[in-house]
Amino acid sequence: MGLLDGRIAMVTGGSRGLGRAICRVLAREGADIAFNYLRDDDQAAAAAAEVEALGRRAWAYKVSVLDRDGLAAMVREIDERAGGIDILVNNAGFGQVVPLALMEEDDWDRMLDTHVKGAFLSTRAALRTMVRRRYGRIINVGSLAGIKMMQAPVHYATAKAALRGFTEALAKEIGRYGITVNCIAPGVLDEGVSDHLPPNRRDEYLRHCALRRLGRLDEAAEVVAFLASERNSYMNGATVVVDGGV
Repeated sequence: MGLLDGRIAMVTGGSRGLGRAICRVLAREGADIAFNYLRDDDQAAAAAAEVEALGRRAWAYKVSVLDRDGLAAMVREIDERAGGIDILVNNAGFGQVVPLALMEEDDWDRMLDTHVKGAFLSTRAALRTMVRRRYGRIINVGSLAGIKMMQAPVHYATAKAALRGFTEALAKEIGRYGITVNCIAPGVLDEGVSDHLPPNRRDEYLRHCALRRLGRLDEAAEVVAFLASERNSYMNGATVVVDGGV
């Protein structure tokens, strides 16, 4: 028996990096997976194949988290195919290393839109099915940069800090419907956003990390699986730090 047997999960940005690892771990625990992606059809097909190899159903949607109508259509189709969404993981995002003095307004807008507005639109699209069924698990993927003072791009840290506030306020608002909302705050992982970090930033992180290593994508994904499961029946509005001890 898996932690998530019979559940339907929607993962934003699920074709690569941490999102793909989350899809894989949730599927291993018994969930069918729907995910969206933005560009790479081959990566999306490979991610879906990994889910199906674990014996679960996979549905890939080429739709942006900023496409309100596209997200609504995605949720309707998942509802028709599977009977609703039990788990939503707001993972879609990207990294960009640029100092504030050189940052363009478009850089700021794209970062905040993707991480924060994307989570808002995705959650709003999926929430009705959860409220109707009086059950749901929403997990937002934040970052250590959103909760600690550390050297990180200002627009990235701002977006991730906003997700923490989004988590806490939403948890208070919808808890009465049997829906929990939590957040994970990974430190520097060995793939994904960390690919944009210069070597000196990685070295600095390792000096301060008690475990003296970067985290793995699957280690963060395992925490998401727990938060999405029935074993997490009372944690709500929390941010779980997964950083190796910084």
